[in-house]
Amino acid sequence: MTTTPDVTEVTLESTLKSVEAGEDIAQRISVSAGFDEDDQHKIAMAVHESLINAVAHGNKHDVRKKVHLRFRRFDDRLEIRVRDEGPGFDLSQVADPLADDNLLKVSGRGIFLIRAFMDEFNVEKIPGSGTEVTMVKRRTSNHT
Repeated sequence: MTTTPDVTEVTLESTLKSVEAGEDIAQRISVSAGFDEDDQHKIAMAVHESLINAVAHGNKHDVRKKVHLRFRRFDDRLEIRVRDEGPGFDLSQVADPLADDNLLKVSGRGIFLIRAFMDEFNVEKIPGSGTEVTMVKRRTSNHT
């Protein structure tokens, strides 16, 4: 893990244990960045969902592939990037979890939750490097 005053980067294995580790790191960083308990939970859950997507859908549990997690703290926001080493995906092809046909499915809600929990969400295919998800959580004026 690499840490500077405003950047923390970690490379994770493509395992579910790594998802837990990444979520724990997100929790600690959101606390140290001064987010309230509600936002800490939202940030940790968004990172959890992004890491599951990277491990399961991006890297397809391939232990030879890594997941790259990067946190960058700014005075007014926390920027989080999750990059897998898989083939990438088309965000427009992700099913709507609120559609009648999808309501009872046990998966497919991760991106929906990330969008609900974070202030910004972007997905970019990185040629030769997989898919990178960028999430931003802004600090409200009542945070110190």
